[in-house]
Amino acid sequence: MAVLDFAGTKENVITRDEFPLSKAQQVLKDEVVAVIGYGVQGPGQALNQRDNGINVIVGQRKNSKSWDKAVADGFVEGKDLFEIEEALQRGTIICYLLSDAAQIELWPLVKKYLTAGKALYFSHGFGITYNDQTGIVPPADVDVFLVAPKGSGTSLRRMFLQGRGLNSSYAIYQDATGKAFDRVIALGIAIGSGYLFETTFKKEVYSDLTGERGTLMGAIQGIFAAQFETLRKNGHSPSEAFNETVEELTQSLMPLVAENGMDWMYANCSTTAQRGALDWWKKFRDATLPVFDELYKSVAAGKEAAKSIESNSKSDYRVHLDEELKELRESEMWQAGKSVRNLRPENQAV
Repeated sequence: MAVLDFAGTKENVITRDEFPLSKAQQVLKDEVVAVIGYGVQGPGQALNQRDNGINVIVGQRKNSKSWDKAVADGFVEGKDLFEIEEALQRGTIICYLLSDAAQIELWPLVKKYLTAGKALYFSHGFGITYNDQTGIVPPADVDVFLVAPKGSGTSLRRMFLQGRGLNSSYAIYQDATGKAFDRVIALGIAIGSGYLFETTFKKEVYSDLTGERGTLMGAIQGIFAAQFETLRKNGHSPSEAFNETVEELTQSLMPLVAENGMDWMYANCSTTAQRGALDWWKKFRDATLPVFDELYKSVAAGKEAAKSIESNSKSDYRVHLDEELKELRESEMWQAGKSVRNLRPENQAV
């Protein structure tokens, strides 16, 4: 285990050099890893484990789109693709990768098959942290841990196929067997993590819910919309407003920031851009800090969890979701984005 020291704050991380795939394969050689759910994280994690030689099976409702997707991905009914209940029975490690609302619904069945010595694996701390709302309380005689890739299942799979790894956090909630650490790290390596950093279930879900509502999705959309609107009302064309707001950031700048850091970006742009960015970034920080503080308090109080559970459990959730996504999709900014994306060289007919 490596220890990173960030100005006095020490973090435990596990790399693939310290815990190679061969060790993960040895740890998991007698396990049957049952991936329950084949939606957002399920495909990437299951396929990467399969390609890494792990005995993985998929549990999914038959005659569903997700079942058909698993078949299309090469999982075979009766061999490594089963109805959920049979997969739960066969699995020694249950990878519980359904949506948070679906996890609540299915929990009584899952708990039935969590016999002594098995392990319950999550990729999100939601169900355990907010168990006063979810009812997810595992038996005392099973291991409970998580590996949370810092990105979508699609990104996890793409990076795996490119020979790269997506960083993940890991946490152990319950070590009933004495093997929880080896099991969780082995799974983290098997799903294709670049490296794994230590956290807790509570910290994972607090940071995750804050990030999703903040810079990863909610805040970035809000900032995009505000800048686009300002440019448009001052006479800039939709194409110009979109390029200056979204396209340049996502296609040019962020990949370089990811590679080299923001200081490098500042040092390698025009002196005019340098001065403006250095003058204005703290103003944006100070303007948004109260919003982030409010957001974090809402997450920690369980309010965001309650909203999610209430909304996602409604029978007409998808109808309302489609309406909200339609508002985004049909906005001038994202209609301009569609046109701009179609003009990228890789999308042009040869």
